[in-house]
Amino acid sequence: MPELPEVEVVRRGLERWVSGRIVADVQVLHPRAVRRHIAGGEDFGARLKGHRIGLPQRRGKYLWLPLADSPSAVLAHLGMSGQLLVQPQDAADEKHLRIRVGFEDALHTELRFVDQRTFGGLSLHETTPDGLPDVIAHIARDPLDPLFDDDAFHEALRRRRTTVKRALLDQSLISGVGNIYADEALWRARLHYERPTTGFTRPRTAELLGHVRDVMNAALAVGGTSFDSLYVNVNGESGYFDRSLDAYGREGEPCRRCGTLMRRRPWMNRSSYFCPRCQRPPRAVS
Repeated sequence: MPELPEVEVVRRGLERWVSGRIVADVQVLHPRAVRRHIAGGEDFGARLKGHRIGLPQRRGKYLWLPLADSPSAVLAHLGMSGQLLVQPQDAADEKHLRIRVGFEDALHTELRFVDQRTFGGLSLHETTPDGLPDVIAHIARDPLDPLFDDDAFHEALRRRRTTVKRALLDQSLISGVGNIYADEALWRARLHYERPTTGFTRPRTAELLGHVRDVMNAALAVGGTSFDSLYVNVNGESGYFDRSLDAYGREGEPCRRCGTLMRRRPWMNRSSYFCPRCQRPPRAVS
């Protein structure tokens, strides 16, 4: 699933190519693409038609298109393979095209939702006074949000009585961090993924947040991380931060800091990549 940098790359593309345009028509080509819109595809299209798209927004991994003249927003679930593409109207349909959105202008481009695995989709929701779709109102701010509260995060981290990687992936505590960037930030911070959070000092938390922000900003600068053709921007271009990864996916390769061979361990139906020398496990972990 794409993490904050990949979703932000898409958001910026939508801001450039979709913001301010009025929806002329909507075609739902696969019912699973609107399964989270309970009223169905026909209702989804009818409720969008004639509305102007506002400034695209993001919180963590969640992306939405506010309707400028309505207290509603289109929430995009990218899932494992969802793509929001801006394409010329006469471009050939993608093999896994699920939704097509046309606009009332002479730009001759349309917004397409393409999803190979059909885990993602679009849905329309009422928004909260803060402008969030109501179904994601519980999601915490992300570390690149100017209103993210570092002190509150530190206090919550210590109270949570969990381990550091679990905390980083807890979207109600801090949003936008997934498996890839958690491993990268922990490598930079020299922290083992099973390090308990109860012992974190305020400077240690600040250092960790600094590394989380640094790795996400570095990924943003090169378009995010794309291991295959599924994670792309609105023009269909892949990011290339995967070439700069220090931990994730580097099992058996030398640590870029000390030369020790990197290891991978199964973790919560995922994998954790770490350096056994730079990121020593806590004593309670065998």
